[in-house]
Amino acid sequence: MLPGEARALSVPTCSAAARCEQSPPHPCFKALICDKIRSAASSTRKAAELPGSSGPLPTGTGTGTGTGTGTGTGTGTGTGRRLLLSTPIFYANGPPHIGHLYSALLADALLRHRRLRAAGTDEHGLKIQQAAAAAGTSPAELCERVSALFRQALTRAGVAYTDFIRTSEPRHQRAVRHFWGALGDAGVLYKGSYEGWYCTPEESFLPESQLAERTDSQGRPCKVSLESGHEVHWTKEENYMFRLSAFRDPLHSWLRDNPRAIFPNSFYQCVLRWLDEDLPDLSVSRERSRLQWGIPVPGDPTQTIYVWVDALVNYLSVLGYPESHGAWWPAVHHVVGKDILKFHALYWPALLLAAGLEPPERILVHSHWTVRGQKMSKSLGNVVEPSVCMGQYGVDGFRYFLLRQGVPERDCDYYDEKVVKLVNSELADALGGLLNRSTAPSINPSNTYPRFSEPCFPKVLDCREAKGTGRACAEDYELMAAVASLPAQVDSYFQGFQIYKALECIAQCVRQTNGFFQRHRPWKLDRRDAGEQLWLDTILHVTLECLRVYGMLLQPVVPHMADKLLSRLGVGPGERGLTGLTFLARYDGKPCPFEGRQLGPDTGILFHRLGKSETVKRKQEAQVPDKQLL
Repeated sequence: MLPGEARALSVPTCSAAARCEQSPPHPCFKALICDKIRSAASSTRKAAELPGSSGPLPTGTGTGTGTGTGTGTGTGTGTGRRLLLSTPIFYANGPPHIGHLYSALLADALLRHRRLRAAGTDEHGLKIQQAAAAAGTSPAELCERVSALFRQALTRAGVAYTDFIRTSEPRHQRAVRHFWGALGDAGVLYKGSYEGWYCTPEESFLPESQLAERTDSQGRPCKVSLESGHEVHWTKEENYMFRLSAFRDPLHSWLRDNPRAIFPNSFYQCVLRWLDEDLPDLSVSRERSRLQWGIPVPGDPTQTIYVWVDALVNYLSVLGYPESHGAWWPAVHHVVGKDILKFHALYWPALLLAAGLEPPERILVHSHWTVRGQKMSKSLGNVVEPSVCMGQYGVDGFRYFLLRQGVPERDCDYYDEKVVKLVNSELADALGGLLNRSTAPSINPSNTYPRFSEPCFPKVLDCREAKGTGRACAEDYELMAAVASLPAQVDSYFQGFQIYKALECIAQCVRQTNGFFQRHRPWKLDRRDAGEQLWLDTILHVTLECLRVYGMLLQPVVPHMADKLLSRLGVGPGERGLTGLTFLARYDGKPCPFEGRQLGPDTGILFHRLGKSETVKRKQEAQVPDKQLL
């Protein structure tokens, strides 16, 4: 639920943003992803116009210099605008699940070619304190162990963050104290008595309308959260309050002037509806006697700054707030789950405005994952761990599944058979099979990028004119048109936070290309006949050109597999940019830089098919690392 809401508050029901109960609505470790983007008119490669960059992801450390997407992991200098993309702040009370990874993968794919700049965890709050006590350890030790799990999961999944910030770090605590001081100077904080039903796992007070009567394990009556099922306890204490009620009009103005500030639109509309409801002042501290694990209120050692205020400032502390954040803020895009929408779309912008800062540029919201139609829950034993899945399906296989099946506007369902069916069909069979068949020594003994024959595939204004003009048929021209328009389509979907639609378009084109290859049966053609050889080479040229485009467009999603595909085609690292991506240049009478070039070495099957027995074995083997770390 939400912090600081009075018991009488009626929380509006919004199906588009109803909380998914698979994880507590708290940040924890945060992956912030940022890069400066060269977008000067004189640049021949405007990375700002595309979801990816025109080169490989920078991996160095230090200060970047503005060339293309920059190098290094520092803030960088140079021409163009900067952009920071952040994951949610994952809560450090337990190991990561696929919901955490999904957020990080969305951020990673959106800006993979620009540069990732930060990731981190929220390590304060009563829930951390209680989880540590239950584990027989200190909060600091618990956070250290869980932080390692998140780092491991993100690194293994290929999420190339360049900073991983923890709310227990000195740089963050200093930023929080300064931010609190700014709120105090603005006169938006006051001390008042607060009471209500408090849910520790959700770190928030719940109104009566969000509670239900239940019986606990001892048979005693109790109240629980309707949404999560967690037990609540009546709490009365003196807290500092934030005058949220004073920011209704400023928030309305911000959203009215920025209709794409919250995306998808269904979540934007939901926030507008929230603004039309009651907007009570917010409790922003807790009594120190009850919550020691957190940052003390400056000047009042009896109070601890509320975990969500502490955590949200994380987005500023990673940028060097209060000194150097201005180089980046407010060019920030937050990627968050719908369960924390209210924190990021109402409370955070209001706090920023109160502190004299602008709200973030965009808030990109996604829905959550269920497992066979049920919410993920430890009690149900159905929590899906990323490390297990990556061992089961491979890193790229699991990345592809989450980004291909995840739809921001609605919850998506997970089960093992669904993953196996998808990756086998689209990665192993359709894409991998096409690469294997078109580069096999039996069909391409010279291991080269064959030449294109214009007489075999003549240029036509209308695919219906194709009949009788060459060897290509109308369906072949339809394929060519589909692949030629694919880069723009994919770019549009990335810009619209619809990666799943981009992958759907790619998968459809891959199917069409397989149809093209199967339709013309190049293995049946006689190389000894000059005419047949020209047509055979043309078929292979078109197929490899299609594969090259697919490999380049898939780089943000399945980076290792895309690299393997492009390397097999002989496409060098400097030839993999998305801006100015060409397709079948010879059809337009232009030279093709790959024609006649030697293909790269055959490094084996692009993606191995997954069998049931194999995935079970992988799953069992993959369960060991995280358990050892815990």
